[in-house]
Amino acid sequence: MNIRNFIDHHYRHFNAAALKDAAQGFEKHINGGNKMLVTLAGAMSTAELGLSLAEMIRQDKVHAICCTGANLEEDVFNLVAHDHYERIPNYRDLTPQDEERLLDKHLNRVTDTCIPEEEAIRRIEKAVLQHWQAADKGGEAYFPHQFMYRILLSGELKQYYQIDPKDSWLMAAAEKNLPMFVPGWEDSTLGNIFTGHVIEGDVKNVHTVKTGIQYMQELANWYTETTDGGKTIGFFQIGGGIAGDFPICVVPMLHQDLHRTQVPLWGYFCQISDSTTSYGSYSGAIPNEKITWGKLGVETPKFVIESDATIVAPLIFAYVLKN
Repeated sequence: MNIRNFIDHHYRHFNAAALKDAAQGFEKHINGGNKMLVTLAGAMSTAELGLSLAEMIRQDKVHAICCTGANLEEDVFNLVAHDHYERIPNYRDLTPQDEERLLDKHLNRVTDTCIPEEEAIRRIEKAVLQHWQAADKGGEAYFPHQFMYRILLSGELKQYYQIDPKDSWLMAAAEKNLPMFVPGWEDSTLGNIFTGHVIEGDVKNVHTVKTGIQYMQELANWYTETTDGGKTIGFFQIGGGIAGDFPICVVPMLHQDLHRTQVPLWGYFCQISDSTTSYGSYSGAIPNEKITWGKLGVETPKFVIESDATIVAPLIFAYVLKN
């Protein structure tokens, strides 16, 4: 029994049923000629979501991505340093002294996985700094993801690959020149590193790397152009935070601030999250609340799967890919 048949047969109630309904809704949406934007929060790249997301991109099941700066860089970290990562399955048992020993070994822990500083972070820093400086000297400016696309497509990191590049979602995105939006990039490791190089004077112009307002401009134009033919864009949200909150706001902005009232609402909405509304969480807000903000409509297909995205997202992707 393949994954799709397994889900169809076994996933009948509660979160399992929500997963199946969301997968079928995803499929119906894109089969209707509509587009899908996927948002990535948390540490989905370190969770190696590229194993399934890359194929979704290659098969035109995903048409744009909004992600945190961490997810942007951590997919490339994994590409060049996978063999140097250290897994800590008993991470809940670590003492503060254990954590300090990891620090001393330059291992940056993300739950049960440690990212190696030298092999991952510093290796990418050396590569991207050359591109930052070249753009700076040429009076050019690019988005964070465009710098990463350039590095990957140039092949300059190929000698360091430690996984099959087909399992890198960012490589798949670069090869497609996929529209991408990375709000709050300065919060990431490479964003911090870029800031350091600006302070030190290695990069003269802080605007060499474009950031949030320019990303919102790009998103507004992409959304308007993509829906111009009467089709809609779906919103598949993995986790919460800025990766989801930033792009979903583009519709009320287009309607209320730019008066582009012909632009349709999001045509599908699904969120995988364990966040709840009881503490005033934006990330955990139920879809109907988004109706009041002019993001979703009464008839918009809406799904919430309250579960672990590292388990749920690959299953939905496998379902849509008919695996």
